[in-house]
Amino acid sequence: MTARCTCPPAPGPLEDYAARFDDLFFSLAQRRGFREYLTGLLAPRERNKTITCLAGAEPVAGAGKPGVQRLQFFLSESPLGGAEQVNDRRLELLREESATAPHEGGVIVIDDSGDRKGGTATAHVGRQWLGRSGKTDNGIVTVTTVWTDGRV
Repeated sequence: MTARCTCPPAPGPLEDYAARFDDLFFSLAQRRGFREYLTGLLAPRERNKTITCLAGAEPVAGAGKPGVQRLQFFLSESPLGGAEQVNDRRLELLREESATAPHEGGVIVIDDSGDRKGGTATAHVGRQWLGRSGKTDNGIVTVTTVWTDGRV
């Protein structure tokens, strides 16, 4: 059996987190794509989180750059056994940390559902999975995080 190639590390403490997903990815390109995606999501940017922004490129003009194309391929074509595995691991890690684990005082709730939208006037409207309707449709996805103790 061939040894796995070492992946270039994500910046700072993000590498420790990203490495905990490595066993879910079959290739170096997938592990690298995952790190680039996480880095793009968490990096401070002047504009909204588009593929070009996540890859650190200029909008429109930068769409053809290799980093943008690699990230697009990772997000749309990666042969990962399913995004459910990554999500399950993410939730497992949240439950392991005392700051985010459910306890008698409450639980953190992360809602990443989407709303159907017609037209193109709203930024980031496009065909994507919409959790509220349970299908892919024209809409926008929002992520909301709240803490609840069962009363509030």
